[in-house]
Amino acid sequence: MDLPFVKLHGNGNDFVLIDEWDGIKVPDEMKGEFAAVYCDRRMGIGGDGILFLGKTPDGKAAMRLFQPDESEAEMCGNGIRCLARYAFDMGYLAEKGTIQTLAGAVDVACEYDEDGDFLAEVTMTEPGFDAPSIPAKGSGDFHEIINGYEVYAVNTGVPHAVIFVKDIDSLDVCQLAPAIRNSQFFPKGTNVNFVEVIDQKNIRIRTFERGVEWETLSCGTGATASAAIAHRLGKTGPVVEVETQGGPLTITLTNGATMKGPADVVFTGMLII
Repeated sequence: MDLPFVKLHGNGNDFVLIDEWDGIKVPDEMKGEFAAVYCDRRMGIGGDGILFLGKTPDGKAAMRLFQPDESEAEMCGNGIRCLARYAFDMGYLAEKGTIQTLAGAVDVACEYDEDGDFLAEVTMTEPGFDAPSIPAKGSGDFHEIINGYEVYAVNTGVPHAVIFVKDIDSLDVCQLAPAIRNSQFFPKGTNVNFVEVIDQKNIRIRTFERGVEWETLSCGTGATASAAIAHRLGKTGPVVEVETQGGPLTITLTNGATMKGPADVVFTGMLII
């Protein structure tokens, strides 16, 4: 079987997209294994996940994301921008539309700026600070000391731990994060973000992603989580420029949360299966 694919990235967080708009190409029971094989950067295409673009019964775009460890993620901020880019280019999605995810329906506004660069503004899942909604042990806002770090947490479609540090460049993220990612406080695990506050409008972050089990160059839900916690603690205002390792994202925290950022097509190809 010949299977077309598109490789895209959002600030370096990269994905392989399979178009299932007109029908299933990879059976659901094989999607996890498919992700494990083709996300491999030496033996496969390489990516932080596989995006499957589908169609809801009422004709709206739908996103499923499978990760290298074969798990399915509820939501992905950079992934949904990549899927929106492809769907918009293909005519599946209007300038303002909705994409269905496991975390619910997500509103997306798409545009090309004057330089021809694609941008998407995504209405993110409203941040959930209450521990059971993350999910995390305890009640009320989550705030615990784990492995010597002061850890906050929030759900922005998926669970995120947020840790404020003075200098993110000096950290070995992949050594420090797993103990927090797998902490008993988080029954379903968590993504881990290390955050350096620059001023009231700017933060820098580095993110270790659950499911990828490594640091990624950018994480949209992580940027939203980091900005949401920083704003809740009074460290920033409601509009935050988040500098990820792969580039900037703008998070706005008035009436919920929105994320604005780019998505780029890397290449297209054909799998011979």
